[in-house]
Amino acid sequence: MLRVEWKQAALNDRARIAHHIAEGGGPQAARKLDADFVAKAHTAAQRPKLYRAGRVRGTHEIVVRPNYVMVCRVTNDAVIVLRVLHARQQWPQSKT
Repeated sequence: MLRVEWKQAALNDRARIAHHIAEGGGPQAARKLDADFVAKAHTAAQRPKLYRAGRVRGTHEIVVRPNYVMVCRVTNDAVIVLRVLHARQQWPQSKT
């Protein structure tokens, strides 16, 4: 199994999303969604080619829930989570 690495931008995305969800749906809903992000990343580490090719060359996109997508890059030894985005966010804004 590959290791999972979270880039700082992805960690910032997770924190921002958790804060937003906690305000509207409560802390338990925010924790559940964040656990879903972590679980999907670990699934990708076990089966890195399972998810569709990303819009940016060399990336994969993982639909966590209909409204949330994780953008990852797969290397020989890791799945690197680059961003965690709401489906309405413009992606890509620039090369990652």
